[in-house]
Amino acid sequence: RFPLEVFDAVRAAFPADRPVSVRVSGTDWVEGGWDIEQTIAFAKALEARGAAAIHVSSGGLDPRQAIPVGPNYQVPLARAVREAVSIPVVAVGLITEYEQAEAILATGDADLIGLARTLLYDPRWPWHAAAHFGAQVKVPPQYLRSQPRRFRDLLVEDR
Repeated sequence: RFPLEVFDAVRAAFPADRPVSVRVSGTDWVEGGWDIEQTIAFAKALEARGAAAIHVSSGGLDPRQAIPVGPNYQVPLARAVREAVSIPVVAVGLITEYEQAEAILATGDADLIGLARTLLYDPRWPWHAAAHFGAQVKVPPQYLRSQPRRFRDLLVEDR
């Protein structure tokens, strides 16, 4: 009840035309603890209250937890929530490769990808992913001088 009351207070105080998203824990990885079924019920309640998106993470709260850390380890949690709600769902969990992120989106496991540690290592990861896929990145005019020779059409002026 408390986090729903907090959401309601934030939603009431924040401009109605601005989105409010919520990061939730899909599980605490402890037998008898918080699990994906409870997360789905919580996500549905947030959706009914007007949440714009749900960001699904997990764990980190109990010394008994047994987290199966590895690439995509939290993606199944995001998938389960995405199947239960109609608002966008963000997946996280050791997503470090361009093809890996694209596959999560292409299979419908999530609507968005959240990157954290990989951006600490490579702050231009999104630009590199765009180059890898032959896409373009809109940038302020002053960034155009940093256009890589290998990817002459990567950066385009954001007008």
